[in-house]
Amino acid sequence: MSRSARAYAPRIAVRTATRSITYAELEQRSNRLANALLGLGLLRGDRVGIYLPNRPEIVEVELACYKAGLIKAPFNARLSPAEVGEIAANSDAAVIVTTAARVEAFRPHMRSAMPQLLLVEDAAAEGGSYEDALAHASDAFTPMAVTADEVAVLHYTSGSSGVLKAAMQTFGNRLAQLRKFLLRSEGMNEGHVLGLVGPITHASGMQLVPALCCGVTIRLFDSFEPARFIADMRADRVTHTFMVPTMINMLLGELEGQYRPLPDLLRLGYGAAPMAPARILRAMDVFGPVLSQGYGAGETTSGVCALTVADHLQARAARPERLASCGRPLLECDVQILDDAGHPVATGEIGEIVVGGEDVFAGYWRAPELTAEVLKNGCYHTGDLARMDEQGFVYIVDRKKDMVISGGFNVYPSEVEAVLYQHEAVQDACVFAIPDDKWGEAVAAHVVLKPGRPADARPIDAFCGERLAGFKRPRHIEFVTQLPKNPNGKVMRKAVQAPYWAGQDRMVN
Repeated sequence: MSRSARAYAPRIAVRTATRSITYAELEQRSNRLANALLGLGLLRGDRVGIYLPNRPEIVEVELACYKAGLIKAPFNARLSPAEVGEIAANSDAAVIVTTAARVEAFRPHMRSAMPQLLLVEDAAAEGGSYEDALAHASDAFTPMAVTADEVAVLHYTSGSSGVLKAAMQTFGNRLAQLRKFLLRSEGMNEGHVLGLVGPITHASGMQLVPALCCGVTIRLFDSFEPARFIADMRADRVTHTFMVPTMINMLLGELEGQYRPLPDLLRLGYGAAPMAPARILRAMDVFGPVLSQGYGAGETTSGVCALTVADHLQARAARPERLASCGRPLLECDVQILDDAGHPVATGEIGEIVVGGEDVFAGYWRAPELTAEVLKNGCYHTGDLARMDEQGFVYIVDRKKDMVISGGFNVYPSEVEAVLYQHEAVQDACVFAIPDDKWGEAVAAHVVLKPGRPADARPIDAFCGERLAGFKRPRHIEFVTQLPKNPNGKVMRKAVQAPYWAGQDRMVN
C-alpha cells in the first residue's frame, strides 16, 4: 500500500456514491487507524471485528491490521444479530468497528462483556468515534515485521457442525492469493475501475489488495438493485466486476434484448456458486466476451481454478460442454481429484477435489476437530466431487457435504435444522438444497410437526427470520408425516432431496 501511495498518490483508491478517497489519503488513514488500534491497548495477534455493509472503512481496517500485526475478523453484514454475538464470542474480538444501530441490535446476544467499539457514525455513550480516533492519531507508522505462518484474517463461514467457523488465513496465504491475482493474464491494470457489489467481508473482498497494488479505483456498492446498479456501473465506467450467478440472473432479467449495456466492462467475474451453461451463454449474448469464472473457498484463500474469457469463447465455439466446468488450476495451485484412499483417479473419473499449495489455510480457529476433518497432510479436502478432463478442466458433479449454495453464500443444513428444532411445534426436520431460478439453489425443509400442531409455515418462517441470516432461511417448507431414515436412525437427506433434482444433469445448480 505504501508503494501504491507513492506511485498513485492523487488517484482515487476507493469511491462510493457519496465519497472518494485517494491513494495518499488511504495510506494516511490506514496508518492513523493502525496507531489508534494499538493506542486502545491491542497487541499483536489481537482480533479486530468489522460489522458493516460495503464502506471504505472496511478497506482501511484491512490495511491497518496488516500493518499492525493484528487479525482482521470480518462479520458478514447480512448475518443476524444472534450470529454476530456468536462470532464476537468465538473470535474474542478486542474491538468491533460498526455503527451504533448495529450495536443495539446485537447487544442482547453478546455472551460476555461488550468489546471496545469504534463507531463509524456518531458515537454512542459507550463507543468511540472512528473519525475521532483517526483525528487524534499520528499518520506515521512503521509496519510490524510478520512471518508467513502468522494469522492475518479469520474468514468466517457457516460450519458443517451447525456452528460458525473461521478459516485462519495467514500472511503467507494472503501473499499467495495476491500472486494468483497479479499473475493472471486477464487481471487489472492502472486506470481500471473495479466495481464490488458483493460483501467485501466475503469473496469480493479478496480483490481489494490486488486492485490497490495495481493503481485501480475500487467502486463500492452497498446494495444491489439491478436497474440502479447498471446505471451506476455505466456512469462510473467500471471495467471489472465480480458477481454471484444470482446477481447476473437478475441483471439478465433487467436487460432483456440489450447488448453491451456496459461498454467499458472488460471482465465480468462470477463464482461462489455454479452457473447453468444456458445462463452463461445468455450472459455472453448480453455483456459480450467478458465472462470469467473462479472456483475456490475461504480455506484456499479465494480461487484455485479459473475458466478464463478465452476458455468461455472456445467453449462457445467448439466445446459447449466446457461451460459446465469451473476451469483449470491457477499457477501455484495444486488441484487434484482423489479417491477415498487419497489416490488420484483416472482422467474422467469422479473423485474429491483436494487442494495443496501456499494458499491453503492453517486450519479453523479454535476448532481442531473440524480442522482434522478437512486438512490432511497440508491439503484441503473440499468435499466437492468432480472429474477432470484430458486438458485439466475440472467439472463439479456433486458434494460430499450437504452444503447449500444460495445466492453465492454457503448454508449448512445442520445449522438451519438446529434453529428449526428450537421451535416448539417442530418434532423432526430435514434441510436440503433445491434448484432455484433466482438464487441458483434455495434452502428447503421437510418438517414433521408435533401432534396437534397446525401445518402453518408462517410462524416457523418468522422464527427462523429472527435467528438466521435471510439467505439461510428455508424458502420452501413442506410438512410431512415422517422422514426416511437408514437402519442407524439417520435421516436420508439425499432421498428427501432427490425428487426435486429429477431431470437435472448434476446435483448442484
